[in-house]
Amino acid sequence: MPESALFVYVTCQVGAEPALKNEVARVCPALRFAFSRPGFLTFKLAPHASLPENWSDRLVFARAAGQCLGKVQGTTPENRARTVWELLTPVPATELHVWPRDRYTPGYRDYEPGLTAESQEIERFLLSQRPAVSTESAPAEVQESPAGLRPAGAADGTNPSVSETPLVADVIVVEPEEWWVGCHKLQTRVSRLPGGLSTAQLPETAVSRAWLKMEEAVNWSAFPLEAGQTVVEIGSAPGGASQYLLSRGLKVIGVDPAEMAPAVLADPQFRHIRKRSKEVPRSEFIGVDWLTCDVNLPPNYTLDTVKAIVAHPGVRFKGLLLTLKLVEWSLADEIPKFLSRIRSWGFRDVTARQLHHNRQEICVAATGFKAPKPHPPSGAGARRPSASKSKTRSTGKPGSRPGKPRAGRPRPAKPKPQD
Repeated sequence: MPESALFVYVTCQVGAEPALKNEVARVCPALRFAFSRPGFLTFKLAPHASLPENWSDRLVFARAAGQCLGKVQGTTPENRARTVWELLTPVPATELHVWPRDRYTPGYRDYEPGLTAESQEIERFLLSQRPAVSTESAPAEVQESPAGLRPAGAADGTNPSVSETPLVADVIVVEPEEWWVGCHKLQTRVSRLPGGLSTAQLPETAVSRAWLKMEEAVNWSAFPLEAGQTVVEIGSAPGGASQYLLSRGLKVIGVDPAEMAPAVLADPQFRHIRKRSKEVPRSEFIGVDWLTCDVNLPPNYTLDTVKAIVAHPGVRFKGLLLTLKLVEWSLADEIPKFLSRIRSWGFRDVTARQLHHNRQEICVAATGFKAPKPHPPSGAGARRPSASKSKTRSTGKPGSRPGKPRAGRPRPAKPKPQD
């Protein structure tokens, strides 16, 4: 990014702004809060300070983040487009992302965050208004597009090389006539999505929106799920997430006392254990490759449930995908403790993110399991005092008889014999 960067932007779910501010203060103390609208915040970098390359990846509640170049307002779309390209002149970007900030809390009157027809139209308009550029010395990727920039998704988004498109130009539609301009590096899979917003569509046959949550979680975690592997899903009813896993060719064991949708039960690769997880014999989990858990319980109860399974001898999961419900926003401050607890089970790679399709909750991905060393019993390894030392008086002479009382303390009188 240009070295003159003084501000950064961060977008998030509406309602998560206080949690994000606290997280930024803890993870990136060099950033000072500057401006906010619901779902959109900017921060100023302290003088002479710098940020690590992956600073935004460490923010659980940051859906998208990057350098902030400025705000654009104008009386006409043409005026706004002209200012956008002026701000982006020094940015060697090869792709353009345009997305809207969230308008409401997810689920409010069925509201779902995501790209809109308006943001997509603005993207097309901006590309059509881009000033002519000379492509003689431009990278081959830029020469592919007459406008000099590719729209979002023009490149193969499956697993493209980051070196091909190192920088993206960003336009966040904060209001219909107020756009904020920035840029970010393509360092992760999520960074290739405009605004970090999943483009997955809910199939008509899906029995619940849990399909989208699971699809996004799997894509974000990059877990190498393979057809024929087995997944146990704690809290599987009614079965939307199970449907997605089954669509990947996986075998699914759903653990839930509630009823599953008939369409899920009809799949021969699905098995329903209609019990609470604590009632399921631990032998059921031996040989299972992956575990997912999404239950309506506070985080520590969810972690208790999963630990009871993970700690059983013979159970070795390749990875975990856990949804932690933040029943109160104050629990956001406890996330580092939750992640440390999962690491203590033996999972070396533990990350968290509030996904696009999450509500007031986060997704945790844990992998790299290595059985932790057992803790020695209480007091083990400490020297036991020898028999002689256990009888040692304050004088330090072992084995001696009780001695004289200390000075200043009279010896008790010997009782006289009674007549």
